[in-house]
Amino acid sequence: MNSIKASEQIRRSNYISRDLSWLRFNYRVLDLAKNPNTSLFDRMKFLAITSSNLDEFFMIRVGSLYNYIDFGKERVDYSGLRELPFRKKLLDLAHRFVGDQCQTYEEIKPDFDRHGFNICNVEDLTESEQAKAASYFKNTIYPLLTPMVYDSYHGFPLMMNQLLIFAVVTRTSEEEKQQSRTTFVQIPGNLTRFFEISRKNKIIFVPIEEIIRWNMDKLFRNVEIESVNLFRITRNGDFTLEESDDMDQDFVQEVKQKLKNRKKGRVVRMEVERTPSPYVLKMLKERWSIDNGNIFSIDRLIDLKSLWQIIRHPHFANKIQRPPAPIPAPSLPPGAMDNIFEYLKHHDVLLHHPYNSIEPVVTLLEKAAEDPYVLGIKQTIYRLADNSRVTAALLKAAENGKHVSALLEVKARFDEERNLREGEKLEKAGCFVIYGISKYKTHTKMLMIIRKEGEKVTRYVHIGSGNYNESTSRTYTDISLLTTDDVYGHDVSEFFNVITGHSYPENYEYLITAPKDMRQQLIDLIRQERLNAELGLPAGIVIKINSLEDKEVIDEFYAASQAGVQIRLIVRGICCLRPGREGLSENIQVSSIVGEYLEHARLFYFHNNGNPQVLGGSADIMVRSFERRIEALFYIVHEDLKRQATNILRYNLMDNQNSYIMREDGSYIKRQPADGEPIFNMHREFFHLSTDVEVETCLF
Repeated sequence: MNSIKASEQIRRSNYISRDLSWLRFNYRVLDLAKNPNTSLFDRMKFLAITSSNLDEFFMIRVGSLYNYIDFGKERVDYSGLRELPFRKKLLDLAHRFVGDQCQTYEEIKPDFDRHGFNICNVEDLTESEQAKAASYFKNTIYPLLTPMVYDSYHGFPLMMNQLLIFAVVTRTSEEEKQQSRTTFVQIPGNLTRFFEISRKNKIIFVPIEEIIRWNMDKLFRNVEIESVNLFRITRNGDFTLEESDDMDQDFVQEVKQKLKNRKKGRVVRMEVERTPSPYVLKMLKERWSIDNGNIFSIDRLIDLKSLWQIIRHPHFANKIQRPPAPIPAPSLPPGAMDNIFEYLKHHDVLLHHPYNSIEPVVTLLEKAAEDPYVLGIKQTIYRLADNSRVTAALLKAAENGKHVSALLEVKARFDEERNLREGEKLEKAGCFVIYGISKYKTHTKMLMIIRKEGEKVTRYVHIGSGNYNESTSRTYTDISLLTTDDVYGHDVSEFFNVITGHSYPENYEYLITAPKDMRQQLIDLIRQERLNAELGLPAGIVIKINSLEDKEVIDEFYAASQAGVQIRLIVRGICCLRPGREGLSENIQVSSIVGEYLEHARLFYFHNNGNPQVLGGSADIMVRSFERRIEALFYIVHEDLKRQATNILRYNLMDNQNSYIMREDGSYIKRQPADGEPIFNMHREFFHLSTDVEVETCLF
């Protein structure tokens, strides 16, 4: 299929390709790096994020596509394209993105010098500075390098994923016979990317690959170096565990084996310097069964994630704009934390991070670990911070004789090894640890503390959209609920029995769960809005999620739109729904908010004829969320908290500084304030939200 036919096929489809939509999302992040009104260090940050995003995209999404191509399995994308035509379209757009990335890097480079640093090659250093670089090579880098020759006597070495690697072609004379050989030199990942040299009022960052290149003759003595080629590969990191009903040690061993296999996954991308050796390029293309579509020629720094070393450098700490201090949650007044157990017995609390600190949740857990009346703690864990206070609290609780049950999801992508280590640590302390459920990924975020209070046992429940991670809670927007309401307590108890035991409750009152019936219950809520519209009653839907991909739900949105329901979707990343198409989705508007914080909260609002139903939780509208994950959404039932949640959505709809509007063709444009409309940056406004302001529950 030629590119014109492919483009026409994509245009005709009622759905947007998930992977093409993802590339659009990364363009929105790149747009922040291009903004000349943004500080240099923020522009560098967003550029580094695009690089990290692209790495994961190739490992998982392109890797998944190759699972179909390599094994001859059929796959039809939402765009209607089969595997190979879609691969071409996807890689063509990825090449275009990388070109724009390179251009953005070149645009910001001239600003380096006036901000007190620069990135230089060894040739740009003074004689004394070169001596320092030579010493660093001799004493630190050289002992760690292991040249690995590949020839008829030596097998092809294992190339590690996402490390910088040199392919060095050398020539030697043996009995008048000329012979070329290729040797690979991998740069260890535990070395910092830049060697730092201090000048007066300036820091020079020298890429270590340039120091190695400068000293390459030290690794190849008495031979002629024909070419030195720097490259970096990305391997397929997408793996699926075999389904099993047994939650025994075999499951953990399978996870560990899959992690080992990931290191040998097929190559899906190779980044190389401009004008590499044709000999090396041909050899690697044949070895890894790749073609020019997989090869990305880079004429700037390879792997822009390395910019984090500069961004986080202590010397520039005063140049990084720090977020304001968190404000008190409207439902958690100052002083309430002094006796949090007593306060929560009488009040529910809705937290909105990072505007409200995660401290109340962590402090509650730490107090529970020490409290003599606490009998047990149950918690799901997906991603943890380094030196996690959450883990420390659970360990302390176990040491104090409390029953601790922890479900650590060992299939949390790229955190598998960390979670295995944390689980083993908790097991040694006497905690009851479950390493996920092999058939499903446990993505829900729940905590329950069981406390004896006189003759009664009270359940303190926390449920939300964010991980129990103190670090990311400062940069991710999330919502969560703290409550002792008996209905929540009963539902969450039942839910824990499902995921840790063998229980199938008929229904929950305040929870909607997956894989049980989340898709159907959301469809029922959409259909009720559609029915109300058909009856001439007020109807409307506002939903804030990370991703929208499930066709069944998308079709229900289309049907509701055609019945006259006004639908406002705030989708940060992937959106496979096509808004504003005549006869299909005229009443659907989609926006994406990309800015200072990563939008991670999930909120669902259904107008319900003026008596809104509002939910929060961990799930997106995706096939995986409904069918392959353990998820939970919770109804926000208390009126004050419902108003707070509704106001979060209202602010999202009002934002005209971080919002991008999705067009019918799947592209996005930056939203600009209308004539006379005041500037509204919700990432700033939430820090100024007064607890005294009365807000409406209804959005329509």
